[in-house]
Formats: sequence, structure tokens, C-alpha cells
Amino acid sequence: MNAIFSRASVRDFLTTPLSNEQIDSLLRAGMAAPSAGNQQPWEFYVVQSQGLLYSLSKVSPYAYPAQKAPCAIVPCYRTSALRFAPYAQIDMSACCQNLLLQAVELGLGAVWLGIAPEHDRMQMVKTILRLPEGIEPFAIIPVGYPQKEVRPQDRYNPHRIHFVEE
Repeated sequence: MNAIFSRASVRDFLTTPLSNEQIDSLLRAGMAAPSAGNQQPWEFYVVQSQGLLYSLSKVSPYAYPAQKAPCAIVPCYRTSALRFAPYAQIDMSACCQNLLLQAVELGLGAVWLGIAPEHDRMQMVKTILRLPEGIEPFAIIPVGYPQKEVRPQDRYNPHRIHFVEE
């Protein structure tokens, strides 16, 4: 539970590369997410090339952290052979959250850069990464060692809690 309350969006990173073991751990966490009908729609593209990271950083006004990171994970989803296709993006949200929480556990920082459902952003990522047909990008998650400590926000708001009774 500590990772949930310690997670913060990290946008500035040291240049220290991630190990293969760290990347594997992040991907395992993403794949441990629940999905509708256990359809597991995810495919992951791991980007460590500075040229590609720079290109990804230009996908939206908010994507600049990609060029500052030693690595970005681009979670994508399949569009065919899914039992519950309309839920694929919901499945991907759980996947991304797991990945972000595992980054905290590993002493890393990460930030979720939204791509889906913005079709122009999705198309740009598809072009940059030369994604095959039937694969849609969902997010860009730059990850690395934080350049500085980022404190999480306390987002608890009791005014948003409603108890329902008969």
C-alpha cells in the first residue's frame, strides 16, 4: 500500500539507464493487471533510443518528459481477437497503474502521458514506432531515476464520498 500513497508524477530524470531486470519487473507488473474476461489486450514497446524518445516527446504539449527519460514504455492494445473489445482501454488503465506503482517499488520515477483516445496523438505514436496493423498506442510512460524528489499529493476528499442507504 505504501506505493499507492508514495506515487507522484516524475517528469525529470537522471540519465542513468535502467537495467533489463528493472524493465522486466515493470512489464511483469503491467501484465499482472486485471482485464475484462481476462483478455489481456496489452503489448508493450520499450523505447531507449534518444532519437525515438525525442520524437515521442513531440506527440503532445505534455509529452516533453519522454526526451528527458532514459526509457519510455509505450503500452499498446490489440484491436482484434478480444472478447470484450470496448473494455480494452479500461484494461490498459489498470495495466498502466500497476506499472506506475511498480516504478515506485523499484525506487524509480514515472509519469503517465495520455495518448488514447486522442486519435492524432495515437497516429503520431503509431508512425514513430512503426506499429503493426491492429495495435493501438494507449500511453507513453517515461521512466527512470528521479532527478529530484517529488512529493505526492494527498488527494483524499471526504466531500466526494457518498454512502447509499435504502
